[in-house]
Amino acid sequence: MHKAILRGDMNLEEYFARTGYKGSLEKQDLETLTDIFQHHIRAVPFENLSIHCGEKITLDLEHVYNKIVRRKRGGWCMENNQLLGWVLKHLGYDTSFLGAYVFNPHENAYASIMTHLVVKVVIDGKAYIVDGGFGVSYQMWQPMELVSGKDQPQAPGVFRFTEKNAIWYLEKMRRKQYIPNQNFSNSDLLENKECRKVYMFSLEPRTVEDFSFQCTYLQTSPDSLFTKKSICTLQTTDGFRALIGWTLTETTYNYKENMDLVEFVTVQDEEVEKTLKEKFDITLDRKLVPINIKGFYTI
Repeated sequence: MHKAILRGDMNLEEYFARTGYKGSLEKQDLETLTDIFQHHIRAVPFENLSIHCGEKITLDLEHVYNKIVRRKRGGWCMENNQLLGWVLKHLGYDTSFLGAYVFNPHENAYASIMTHLVVKVVIDGKAYIVDGGFGVSYQMWQPMELVSGKDQPQAPGVFRFTEKNAIWYLEKMRRKQYIPNQNFSNSDLLENKECRKVYMFSLEPRTVEDFSFQCTYLQTSPDSLFTKKSICTLQTTDGFRALIGWTLTETTYNYKENMDLVEFVTVQDEEVEKTLKEKFDITLDRKLVPINIKGFYTI
């Protein structure tokens, strides 16, 4: 195992024990990067449960490390991608942070404030976007080469970047969805469009401090998606699962040709903690108050 690298009492070996990665760390190549990344997204949920447990989300890296690595929690983009960036940088990768504006399908517009933090990694002169903090079906499973107009097929679907006037746009082409439980066939969580805009960004390097206002706003504003919904999602080997409010969904990619299976179950209040433990390996320190006010969050 790679020699432990410390910051305070943070170290890489403990992080890799958390994600289950046991591969080589000697090469800073795309194959190793992809393997490290996939272990992260299948072990660390994308979640905002702290907001609905009376806890504050902070951008302090040691706090993020403690939460994700030691307490076995997940986090949102500013936590997941900050931690990933720290790991990759200390392994010797050429990394930097970028800031993105997320697309709101209900308003058919991109957000007016930069709320999404992603990692850019350069390997042998080629730039890649590594984003472990989006969740559900828009979560990439492999680093994406930063090239305009090229379809990049992955298990979740076909992703593509398009660059116009130094602004980069990410979109995803999705499969049809088969929903056996017809009670949920009109759920506002379901995405109807075959092609979905995800977010836009420039290549201007950002710092974590650039997100301090957004971090506070997203967990306090009544207009924020994250105050309207309690969200916990985790990628699996063949799809993803999500608990949004009391709605548990399990999606299997390519269940049939060009079709994903989406299974819905309603979880009762007394089953929420058990579901979080069994499906996401999460144990909360405080009582969760689930919430699911209609918003633009889709799976």
